[in-house]
Amino acid sequence: MPTKTAFIAIVGRPNVGKSSLLNTILGQKIAAVSDKPQTTRTKITGVLTKDETQLVFIDTPGLHKPRTALGKSMVKAVGDGMAEVDVCVLVVEAQQKVSPAEKELMDRFQNRKLKAILAINKIDLVKDKKEILSVILEYNSLFDFHAVVPVSATENDGLDELLDEIIFFAEESPHFFDEDTLTDQPERVLASEMIREKLLQKLEREIPHGIAVGIDKFRERDDSLLDIEATIYCEKESHKGIVIGKNGGMLKTVGSLARAELEGFFQCKINLQLWVKVKEDWRNRQGLIHNFGLDS
Repeated sequence: MPTKTAFIAIVGRPNVGKSSLLNTILGQKIAAVSDKPQTTRTKITGVLTKDETQLVFIDTPGLHKPRTALGKSMVKAVGDGMAEVDVCVLVVEAQQKVSPAEKELMDRFQNRKLKAILAINKIDLVKDKKEILSVILEYNSLFDFHAVVPVSATENDGLDELLDEIIFFAEESPHFFDEDTLTDQPERVLASEMIREKLLQKLEREIPHGIAVGIDKFRERDDSLLDIEATIYCEKESHKGIVIGKNGGMLKTVGSLARAELEGFFQCKINLQLWVKVKEDWRNRQGLIHNFGLDS
């Protein structure tokens, strides 16, 4: 049977569950997830191969009004992620009105003549399911979607139906990745994102946006122990103290949580060492953005 492939961009405003959706579809976490907006900073590719069909997903940052050089790079990554895909999946929340960001994305679909599927996420939080119908009607009045699928990424509800709609766009083509490939992200990047996710989850709301994680050492020993050394960069000296915490408590907590997730992902024991440094205003310094691998 001939092989087929589809490229899919996952787009939406911040915090609607794009990365959660991708992780659930793949059955493995490759993208950081938190309740903080703009958790995803770059394009992340996830690959799902089912029999003869390969689906290549491109998770993009949430579309927002950028205030820093990093923000501009993130917005550029949204546009880059939508280039030359077979279909876009616009992820929205079931209980939210259409936002300016979503209107802009639908305008981009229209201007580029892109096919799109609407995924209405977080339906598990909706008590009166009639509310979902009003959301569907509002979005359908603004763009002619190929399909509308209510889903819950956290409850794995509706994702089979969503995949069926996506597979419709797969065309006869060689596969671009090996059958067992999950992502094109290097192991170092995956490790840094797992550490950053724990920082996002544990820190105060205003601090995480100014944090980056660099992997200084990633080496497997002969006894299958993996040594990972990482530096956490923040923008202010005062933030450094918060990241470290009283008597190093916050850093120990983050390290413990990150180590557990890293060991689950890499299936080996991890020796994780974390340091904290200050790089003032790094989000507006293009060289540092590039060094952290965050330019689009």
